[in-house]
Amino acid sequence: MSNLALEQTPDFSIEQEYDGLVVGIDEAGRGPLAGPVVAACAYISTEVANAPFVSVLNDSKKLTAKKRELLEPQIIELCPHGIGICSAEEIDTLNIHQATLLAMRRAYHAMLDKFDVQPAAALIDGKFTPNLPCEAQAVIKGDGRSCSIAAASILAKVHRDRLMLEYHEEHPHYGWDRNAGYGTKAHIEGLNTHGVTAYHRKSFAPVRDRVLAGK
Repeated sequence: MSNLALEQTPDFSIEQEYDGLVVGIDEAGRGPLAGPVVAACAYISTEVANAPFVSVLNDSKKLTAKKRELLEPQIIELCPHGIGICSAEEIDTLNIHQATLLAMRRAYHAMLDKFDVQPAAALIDGKFTPNLPCEAQAVIKGDGRSCSIAAASILAKVHRDRLMLEYHEEHPHYGWDRNAGYGTKAHIEGLNTHGVTAYHRKSFAPVRDRVLAGK
């Protein structure tokens, strides 16, 4: 059997283990040297579950930028959702793990603030769960297993990429329009030449070294 045939695609099997409304939560931007960590929370109702876009949902990293850009407005239009952000400064203060969990909590509560939903459970991509007012289940590689988490992963990724494009306009020397703040060669060269910006994570080693060196 080919690897393609074995590849798992997201469905609602985990969501269906619960009675009541189940949301998915995922983040984008744990690893970059610059920019925020962004989390998203999304709920796909039973009425929306058969919409054509749902069959295309997947881990955002497995989708092209163009496909993510096409899916994002459909998710926003049809699914209750929320976005949560932790800045580079908050990441430096809290550490990236705690900042990620905080961004997830903010995304969850942002959804509650905008939409009349009361989740019974939240499916969280990864190994750890934020403190939420509902049951939370960590799902390893959840963005490739759960449609709800996959939708959240797309929202988080697209939102963060847009932020990095905005920051690139302010600081065009680091290639954030191409590397989204990750430590690529162009980004490191920008750091060496132009120094550290307010959007850099000063607790991350390559940036911290330059701060200590007074650059």
